[in-house]
Amino acid sequence: MSRTFTVKPSPDVVVDYLADFTHAEEWDPGTVSCTRLDDGPIRVGSRFHNESKIAGVSTELTYELVTLDADKVVLRGENDSATSTDTISVVELPRGAGSEITYEAVIEAKGLGKLAEPLMKLVFERIGSETEEKMTEVLNSRFA
Repeated sequence: MSRTFTVKPSPDVVVDYLADFTHAEEWDPGTVSCTRLDDGPIRVGSRFHNESKIAGVSTELTYELVTLDADKVVLRGENDSATSTDTISVVELPRGAGSEITYEAVIEAKGLGKLAEPLMKLVFERIGSETEEKMTEVLNSRFA
């Protein structure tokens, strides 16, 4: 699932906000709760426990912040049945007009979960649109 969209805040604000994955509770429609598993500043190696409910199915993944650059955040989540990699790239719009975000989520099923991949692709495409809408709304209202 991949979406590209624009928001009003600058890239540094967007990256700082999205790197703290506990904020997923605000912008990810599937996230029920997300808690930090370590302390200190958000940095590469920060870990998060994410509980989600997607299409009526509850799941828990442990995410790790694997990349944190001025223009990119990459979080990788894993459990026994899947690995999820969320890559968020942020580009400054001309004349300080905000940011363009490209959000890509790649879910790789393990074991028997691979049988459901075609159906899950359809579900995640719908969720991608909801995520784009919610992330835009939250970033634009929170940092207006």
